[in-house]
Amino acid sequence: MSEVKKIATRASYGSALIELGKKHEDLIVLDADLAAATQTGMFKKEFPERHIDCGIAECNMMGIAAGIASTGKVPFASTFAMFAAGRAYEQVRNSIGYPHLNVKIGATHAGISVGEDGATHHGVFDIAYLNCIPNLIIAAPKDEIELRNIMFTASKGLNHPIAIRYPRGRGENVNWEQPFEKMEIGKIKELQKGSKVAILSTGTIGNNVTKALKDVENSKLYSHYHFPFIKPLDIDTVKYIINSHEQIIDRKSTRLN
Repeated sequence: MSEVKKIATRASYGSALIELGKKHEDLIVLDADLAAATQTGMFKKEFPERHIDCGIAECNMMGIAAGIASTGKVPFASTFAMFAAGRAYEQVRNSIGYPHLNVKIGATHAGISVGEDGATHHGVFDIAYLNCIPNLIIAAPKDEIELRNIMFTASKGLNHPIAIRYPRGRGENVNWEQPFEKMEIGKIKELQKGSKVAILSTGTIGNNVTKALKDVENSKLYSHYHFPFIKPLDIDTVKYIINSHEQIIDRKSTRLN
């Protein structure tokens, strides 16, 4: 019988790294003195020779990851979203984005999910910062299974830099016996088909939308579209959404037309 349980999203990241590490010997994991918070410590315990603690030096970590990628290996550089986009912005832009190096950035504690750590650690600017970096894919999974599938898609066969942002502790009841599934980069998911109003979401806020629509009167009027990838943008689907609905509501609950 399939096992359904709820764990923190970052724990999903750590367990997925172990699974992928068993499949791919060229997968290397880096963190910046945050092995416990990012859950990369799970990988370190399993593969100590393939884990690098760069210390409290996120800029240096991105440079090291870029160097590793240039050798043909697949580095996952892991830190808080705020530090990946803020503190290490120039290194991500110059050392990873511009030369198009195959670095995977695990940007945990996105949004205000850091909570008591305070405003300095809140990842509320990372999308804006990373979105303007050339050649960088930006992913925002809605749950732990989608995070795993994005990591799987990124780990092999996608010779492309990607940043994956996800929150600290949010978890959904998901089936942990599901195998990895490859995702189509940039593809928008239609979670509910409606006739008049389109709701657009990205990241874990999509789960709130799904739950809210169950209690909304005349919910069949509402479509719900989830963006697992913020960049690149699925332009054809966006055009379809615009042309087939009377109103569009984005993730900030702002009417766009």
